[in-house]
Amino acid sequence: MTFNNKVALITGAGLGIGFEIAKQLASQGAAVLLNDIHEEVANEAVAKIREAGGRCEASVGDASDVNYIQQMIDQAVTSFGSLYIAIANAGITTFGNFLDYPVERFQQLVALNLQGTFFLVQRAARQMIKQQSAGRILLLSSVTGHQYHPDLTAYGMSKAAIRFLAKTLGVELAPHQITVNAISPGATLTERTIQIDEGDFQAQWERITPTKRPATTADIAHTALYLLSPLSGQVTGQSIIVDGGWTATSPPPGP
Repeated sequence: MTFNNKVALITGAGLGIGFEIAKQLASQGAAVLLNDIHEEVANEAVAKIREAGGRCEASVGDASDVNYIQQMIDQAVTSFGSLYIAIANAGITTFGNFLDYPVERFQQLVALNLQGTFFLVQRAARQMIKQQSAGRILLLSSVTGHQYHPDLTAYGMSKAAIRFLAKTLGVELAPHQITVNAISPGATLTERTIQIDEGDFQAQWERITPTKRPATTADIAHTALYLLSPLSGQVTGQSIIVDGGWTATSPPPGP
C-alpha cells in the first residue's frame, strides 16, 4: 500500500493507536495533520514522525469543539492542499457503575466520543465533496460497543453509536465515493492501558484472549491502513473487530 500525495487528519493522535496510525501513514507517503489536546504531546509526536522522514504538522485543541474541528479541516487544506483521509480517533474511557454514573462525566464522554466524531465526519465529508474527490473516513469504536464489559455501560453505548454511524454514513456518502468504516479494538497495549491495575492489564488479557495476547497498536494500525487504502474500495459501512477472538467468548477481566 502507498499513500503518496494523500492528506490525512487524525484526532487524538499524540499517543497510542492514533499515533501508530499517523506514523504508519506518514511512513508510506501521506502528509499527516496530527491533533492532540496536549501541546507537548502533539509536538513530540510530530517530531518523531519527522525524524523518520515523514511529513507531519501538529494541531493542538479540543476535538469535541465544532469550531475547532473546522479549523483542523482548514489547516489540513491550507498546509497540504486537500483532504483525503479523516480519522476520528479522539475519545475518552470512563468507568463507572450505571446506578451511580454522574451527569457531568456522561456529558464529557458524549461531547468527545459522539459530538467530536459526528462533526469531524460531517466537516471532512463536506471538504471531500467540495474537492470533488473520493475519500476515506475511519472511526474508532470498541469491542465494548459489541459486547458487555463491567462498568463500561456509558462508554460502550458511545462506541456502539459510533459503529452505527459508520454503517449509516457508509451508505449516505457512497455516491460521493467516500467510504466510512470503523475499527473496534479489543484490549490494546498503549501507554495508558499498561499502567492500569499496576501492570496487571497485560496478564489479565493474556489469560482471557484466545490468541493469548492483547493487541498492539500496530495490530490496529495495520487494519486501519487497509481500510484507508485503495484495496478497500468496496468496503464501506463496516466495523472490523481486532481483538484476538475475545468477542467470540467475552469473559470479563478480573480475578
